[in-house]
Amino acid sequence: MDSVEPKVNPVDGYAAALLDIASSEADASAAVDEMYRALSGLGGNAELTDVLSDPRIPGDRKQSVIDDILGSRATKVTVASVNFVVAAGHATSMTAIAAKLAEMAADAEGEVVAEVRTALPLDDEQVERLAAAIAQATGKKIQVKVVVDPAVIGGVVAKVGDTVLDGSVQHRFTELREQWG
Repeated sequence: MDSVEPKVNPVDGYAAALLDIASSEADASAAVDEMYRALSGLGGNAELTDVLSDPRIPGDRKQSVIDDILGSRATKVTVASVNFVVAAGHATSMTAIAAKLAEMAADAEGEVVAEVRTALPLDDEQVERLAAAIAQATGKKIQVKVVVDPAVIGGVVAKVGDTVLDGSVQHRFTELREQWG
């Protein structure tokens, strides 16, 4: 009887490869955070994802687009990592790869990921306070990944696994509307 090799999910494989790359950096945590933000940000833009996954667009043009977007905002390692994912034909999986990368990095530290969406960037003190509040609410050791999302009008939306903690202004307006009928 032939043995059957288990299928490896490409998202898991790419996330593991990127974690290995980030781990070789001087500040591995910062490298993971930057890769996460880059992949999440690019993957969250449907038009850009369509361009980066279009087989009719030459690879060097896709690389140029990524370089134009990330070039001055990210390290060469992050830009090369994103180019690697896109060149391998997984542009449509960037958001999933980012999530898995963050999950694997947090798991290695005995933590869970809290994806926090906010309209504006948060400073280190705000991230620490938010991590403490989410940890208290969930009873878990938290690693916060911040995604700046202009769709969040104000406040924050945090997701830990399947749990969503919605402190956005939009959510508060919806609750008020429901209360007042």
